[in-house]
Amino acid sequence: MSCPICRKPTDAKYRPFCSRRCADVDLAKWLSGSYAVPMEEEDEFSDPTSPVDRPGDTIH
Repeated sequence: MSCPICRKPTDAKYRPFCSRRCADVDLAKWLSGSYAVPMEEEDEFSDPTSPVDRPGDTIH
């Protein structure tokens, strides 16, 4: 396995990285927002507290 930052062989102490430096570079990317977990955007008009309409429900 190679380090995801610099592609050198990994060190068991810092796995999956090769060194503390590469581990810190990776952490900095997460903290700065360079990395992001994709998420599905919510409808801006939806109300999360309202009950969900289900097929067959009638409006009274």
